[in-house]
Amino acid sequence: MPPPELTRRRFLTTTAAGAAALTSLAPSRALGANDRITMAVIGCGGMGGGHLGGLVRRAEADNIRVGAVCDVYQRRLTRAKGVGNCEGHLDYRRVLERDDIDAVLIATPDHWHAKIAMDAMDAGKHVYCEKPMTHKVEQALALRDAVRRTGKILQVGPQATGDDSYWKAREAIQAGRIGKVTWAQGSYNRNARTCLFNAHQQIDPSAGPHKGGEDYVDWNMWLGHEWGLAPKIAWNPEHFFRFRKYWPYNGGVATDLLYHKLAPLLIALAGPNGEYPLRVSAAGGLYVEKDGRDIPDTFLLTIDYPSEHTVFLVSTLTNDAGVPDRIYGKYGTLDVGGEPLLRANGEMGEEFKAKNDGKLETRIPLTPKRDLVGNFLDTIRGKGALFCNAELGCATMVAIRMGVESYQRRCTLRWDAKREKVVRS
Repeated sequence: MPPPELTRRRFLTTTAAGAAALTSLAPSRALGANDRITMAVIGCGGMGGGHLGGLVRRAEADNIRVGAVCDVYQRRLTRAKGVGNCEGHLDYRRVLERDDIDAVLIATPDHWHAKIAMDAMDAGKHVYCEKPMTHKVEQALALRDAVRRTGKILQVGPQATGDDSYWKAREAIQAGRIGKVTWAQGSYNRNARTCLFNAHQQIDPSAGPHKGGEDYVDWNMWLGHEWGLAPKIAWNPEHFFRFRKYWPYNGGVATDLLYHKLAPLLIALAGPNGEYPLRVSAAGGLYVEKDGRDIPDTFLLTIDYPSEHTVFLVSTLTNDAGVPDRIYGKYGTLDVGGEPLLRANGEMGEEFKAKNDGKLETRIPLTPKRDLVGNFLDTIRGKGALFCNAELGCATMVAIRMGVESYQRRCTLRWDAKREKVVRS
């Protein structure tokens, strides 16, 4: 059964005390265009460890340094300290207390994203947050509002938002080159002999909250039950190391994989701030990977939007053959994820040619863009705009999370835009 919903009021209440304490800290220093940026990485598992290595490798070229790392698992923390050649902390709040840290990169399990990001901004730090933006709808709205309130830079990390294909597609759609868009599709599928949600997350049998030295895990902090982030349960290494399989911490393939697809599609369809959904319905099930997990291995999602188009997304862990990333208009279709390919459709050839230099098929050349971390660093220095800002991150999160809840509750859900609430359709 899915866990009880975290209400927006409850989330804000549980974070208020921490925010009040953090706002009393010294404000972050003003950064000039050529100033070195000191980063901290919070969450140093597989994803965070990869980011840490990337930051170290780009330190000279991008004039940055890693000043601190944080993880609740001592073995990971020790390893990360060696990679970053920096200080380490088991408690993220010790990182935020430091006035030498300019920005944090958050790569914790999903249920911690919003609280750490909000606390970081209240402490004067800029934030790069791995996808998904948050775990729940209420958290996404609260985090979006915190960005508006603090004025800090917050980048969410779906990598394809930095792919010029979707930005060029946006220009083509705005120019009417495929006519009125009515729907779009995308997929992110995997298939392995051992499910990658298991194979990539090996359990260390020696780790635990009652162990000492390198084996120590601060389990209570990881759960976050003190702040209402997840239920308090006994030590469970399966949950700790393979959190993506369990509802209290993650939304499964929807939040882990399809967030990567929807965010860039929203850039193409609606622009850099995205669009909130009108109605969401999900289907699927756990058909193969029956190992005690909560999440489905097959997930299909339909999202209707107020601007009169529908997005269809699919993610499965049982077959890696997917559907192409494609946008459908009245005059033609547009394939994205490389040089956008525009093709006339049906009897609308003349209308298509009128918008595409007399051609029935054409491609749009791409312009290289910075990667997301580079874009984040540039934006801190006042150069350009974020590829996935808090507005787009929140709009994406609302639709994806509504899909998770639609699957859990076995019903279609509607977004009440006036009240910013999820309601049963």
